[in-house]
Amino acid sequence: MSLTSTYTLKNGVKIPKVGFGTWQTPDGQVAVESVKTALVDGYRHIDTAQGYKNEQSVGQAIKESGVPREEIFLTTKVWNANHSYDLAKASIEKSLHDLGTDYLDLLLIHWPNPVAFRDHWQEANAETWRAMEEFYQAGKIKAIGVSNFRPHHLEALAKTAKVFPMVNQIFLAPGELMADTVQYGRDHGMIIEAYSPLGTGKIFDVPEMKELAQKYNKSIAQVALRWSLQHDFLPLPKSVTPSRIKENTNIFDFELTEADMKTIDELDGVVGKALDPDTAQF
Repeated sequence: MSLTSTYTLKNGVKIPKVGFGTWQTPDGQVAVESVKTALVDGYRHIDTAQGYKNEQSVGQAIKESGVPREEIFLTTKVWNANHSYDLAKASIEKSLHDLGTDYLDLLLIHWPNPVAFRDHWQEANAETWRAMEEFYQAGKIKAIGVSNFRPHHLEALAKTAKVFPMVNQIFLAPGELMADTVQYGRDHGMIIEAYSPLGTGKIFDVPEMKELAQKYNKSIAQVALRWSLQHDFLPLPKSVTPSRIKENTNIFDFELTEADMKTIDELDGVVGKALDPDTAQF
């Protein structure tokens, strides 16, 4: 296995098993340089979002990297303010423009139940999804999916969707396994992506993770990412530090034992818990 190893989505599209996340990466030179560094280090899967406000920088980095666009798996997400058919369509066109590309490899609905649409979220998602399906059918998007959806959100979407979501990107890290959501996705043939797989940095303070890192002569981040891979998740580590971006790629030359996987699985809440999308205030 390597950075270019892939999972296969339901429609046959290949998606690299590890992606480079850009959440909380400031727009501008920081974003440009971190994405370019990731591409130089071998990442071929880049994850951004309208809500991260760094799509232009991600697009610039891809262009400056010299890596052919067709070798890169590029994901973005429709932000909360853009739910509905017309708003979603316009925002997708803007994302394509800002990213400097004529197609996306994956597009996700970022949140299922934003505050602005809370009294009719089912309809808002259905209309947003209809716009996404049109871009998908036209070949401008290779795959479509969701983020932060729980089973009841997926069941509501399935009532009108012509194409069932291929991916669910959720908060998954040691201490937050989201077992019901993961199982529901797997039962429906979805790939499960893990955002914040290092618990937004909180993982580095967990004693059990420190012990395991010493045991395997690896960093805490490498152990956490390896755990994610061994669960068949698709982790999206984020960093703006070149040494850490590189370090996070070295996760294919060791394997955690069953007992050590269980130790990590039994950690609970050590990096916090996923926000409830039905009550989150945005």
